Amino acid sequence: MEDTSVNNNQIPAGQSCEIPQERDGERTQLDGQNGVPLEKKEFVAPCVGMEFESYDDAYNYYICYAKEVGFRVRVKNSWFKRNSREKYGAVLCCSSQGFKRIKDVNRLRKETRTGCPAMIRMRLVDSKRWRVLEVTLEHNHLLGAKIQKSIKKMGTGTKCKLLSNSDAEVRTIKLYRALVIDAGGTWNSNSNARDIRNFSDNPNQLNLRKGDTQAIYNYLCRMQLTNPNFFYLMDLSDEGCVKNVFWADARSRAAGGYFGDVIFLDNTYLSNKFEIPLVAFVGVNHHGQSVLLACGLLAGETTESYIWLFKSWMTCMSGRSPQTIITERCKYLQNAIADVFPRSQHRFSLSHIMRKVPEKLGGLRNYDNIRKALTKVVYETLKPYDFEAAWAFMIQRFGISDHEWLRSLYEDRAKWAPVYLKDTFFAGMAAALPGETLNAFFDRYVHKQTPLKEFLDKYELALQKKCKEETLGDMESRNSCPTLKTRCSFELQLSKVYTREIFKKFQFEVEEMYSCFSTTQLHTDGPIIIFLVKERVLGEGNRREIRDYEVLYNRAAAEVRCICSCFNFNGYLCRHALCVLNFNGVEEVPSKYILSRWKKDFKRLYILENGSSNVDVTDRIEWFNQLYRSALQVVEEGVISLDHYKAALQAFEESLNRVHDVEEKA
Repeated sequence: MEDTSVNNNQIPAGQSCEIPQERDGERTQLDGQNGVPLEKKEFVAPCVGMEFESYDDAYNYYICYAKEVGFRVRVKNSWFKRNSREKYGAVLCCSSQGFKRIKDVNRLRKETRTGCPAMIRMRLVDSKRWRVLEVTLEHNHLLGAKIQKSIKKMGTGTKCKLLSNSDAEVRTIKLYRALVIDAGGTWNSNSNARDIRNFSDNPNQLNLRKGDTQAIYNYLCRMQLTNPNFFYLMDLSDEGCVKNVFWADARSRAAGGYFGDVIFLDNTYLSNKFEIPLVAFVGVNHHGQSVLLACGLLAGETTESYIWLFKSWMTCMSGRSPQTIITERCKYLQNAIADVFPRSQHRFSLSHIMRKVPEKLGGLRNYDNIRKALTKVVYETLKPYDFEAAWAFMIQRFGISDHEWLRSLYEDRAKWAPVYLKDTFFAGMAAALPGETLNAFFDRYVHKQTPLKEFLDKYELALQKKCKEETLGDMESRNSCPTLKTRCSFELQLSKVYTREIFKKFQFEVEEMYSCFSTTQLHTDGPIIIFLVKERVLGEGNRREIRDYEVLYNRAAAEVRCICSCFNFNGYLCRHALCVLNFNGVEEVPSKYILSRWKKDFKRLYILENGSSNVDVTDRIEWFNQLYRSALQVVEEGVISLDHYKAALQAFEESLNRVHDVEEKA
């Protein structure tokens, strides 16, 4: 079965990309903006349910559509609120709508009105968006060539936006282009989107309910209108049915650049047979908060579908693969990751595995004791030899050597047991301590029966909430000084560098240095010294226990490494490593252990470190992506205060003037 990928990435005007599509030995070139075969390129027609952020957006869209089809537009009716005079409804129609009044019939001016029925009726709805409520596409007259001028009634500001130059006009028209899918999940540029129907369950296509395809269509249209760097791909079967969908909005794409080093692929909704077959790419931002990087809808759990999903990610993120990718245990995912991300470290989510313990082992005799023993083996062993010996003892003690799930788990131990993952960077998503979990990004927004249409509304609410949390975190980190709890120089040093939430976690490690009561030198091997740090910890039944931690230290290389591997798991040094540094008279944490991704100004640093010097000078798409990331950073900084806003606005105006100067000189 051949697949067709439909790419709707924003590409600069006049540019297209070739996506090889093999059909009976032939290749079809797809337009880089629409993914529609070039010979069948067509503007998206309006349909009931389309939504726009403002009246101007809706008006400009219909103007662009009319110019493409070959007719002119006028405003037939407008409705305003009595008190505020705020517009809340309008009808836009073909300029040939209606007939001349009787008293005007004898005038010499040529008759152009034919009673044409073409129109759209729209209204401001509760969400403060403008929604199309009624559409008539048919005209009763011949349509002319594409109109190059708009109607006389268009405002001066709108004319400037649409007609300032040909490039701007092309870009404006492209902004409103999107893929039209008929209600049966079939790709069809001529379909009537109001013809909604159910279709049967099919493993080779998304199992959508009535209205779901319309909801996807509305969402993609709206995002293209309001989100300049919005990206999506659609995977179609030979019959034209939608199999898989991938999308990432502008903020998610930017976050993928900042925080795409470690990814958790959350397929909980797909594997647990939720109403929506959702897969989410989730990362961790500089505050330790979960951040959405991309989303997908898959027809089923197969190696083929996951390969398509990961290749879509690579296209969206300009070929950048993650350093670490965390997933549930799944052979299809394992095969797909090996195929698409061969250089990435693939690890299984420990929290997902431990969450399945009651389901997999709950029926065994002595379940409570088995669970406690398993927890101790997983979380308390520090060396592979200790893990394997403790596992063998547990299996023998409870007589569970023939348990299939435990047997397969042990075979995969190098991909999930913390004792084997000490060289893997997790950015705080290792969940390597009891009670730590990786929660689903949409945990509070999606339940098993949540329909797709409802999810698409909640999706934006979830992103807005997360965006607000990140903005508040930025403001708190920059505008407040954390309270110091010790006299340790490490605490003072990193209080000026880390974001507030990350500093709290590091501060806890500094406080816990006082539970480490002995630091002694074990042996020396050239410049490397092995220290033993003893720590008092709370064990089972709140009993005090003493645990030994080996710490490697190399003064010449400014290297310190603890057997607990806190740095690779969480991205900051542990209490044991800090004790060894302190023991050796080191007063500052070495710079190699202060990760940029946890710094207050990380995004600013990222733009500087990954600036124009790393961009391909021949690739316009890379230009666009780099410019967008830089501009987005100015936007995020600009909302901190009114002064920030004014400075950012002035900077944009000055930048635009400088760009115009370049154009005039050319």
